[in-house]
Amino acid sequence: MSPEPIGAPLPAAFFARPSREVALDLLGKVVLSSLGGETTAGRIVETEAYIGPDDPASHAAERIGRTTRNATMFGAPGLAYVYLSYGIHWCLNAVTDREGHPGAVLIRALEPLSGLETMRARRGTTDRELGRGPGRLTQALGITGALDGHALQDPPLSFHAAPPLFPEQIEAGPRVGITRAVDWPLRFMVMNSPWVSGPRRRRRP
Repeated sequence: MSPEPIGAPLPAAFFARPSREVALDLLGKVVLSSLGGETTAGRIVETEAYIGPDDPASHAAERIGRTTRNATMFGAPGLAYVYLSYGIHWCLNAVTDREGHPGAVLIRALEPLSGLETMRARRGTTDRELGRGPGRLTQALGITGALDGHALQDPPLSFHAAPPLFPEQIEAGPRVGITRAVDWPLRFMVMNSPWVSGPRRRRRP
């Protein structure tokens, strides 16, 4: 797979909108990493929106409030919120909305674009599994908690522009791996992408 041209970094203003809007618009965009001195990149094919304190599944739900773990979610839009899931896997989110309102979008799956040899060495698995899930994609890109609070316009981890998708290229469904607000249709996927991480529910967003 040959490298593809990558657009300009997404400005902070791109993320300064409600999480649902950002989650939809991030589909098809590119994540670029130069972590560990190696360049890797992938196209976003699956996202989940967490819409703020009224979202019971959010790390910053009203019943939880602001904590050391979720403090970045209360920061400026366009920051990376990176947390450890089940004490094992790092997960990458983009902070959204406005400062003080803890919205975020979880990046759930990537289609590998470049740096596949590095991704394979980091993951030790088949190409289809390189970015197919939030914990897998962070490992493939070399992302750890050291990136929590990092501005996503700057190296070594940045989000980049790509042509927008048409509505008919996107499907929506319930979020996965949570126990509250399970049926809220805030998980978005590129239609028919083999890189999507979990079960599908064919429904237009």
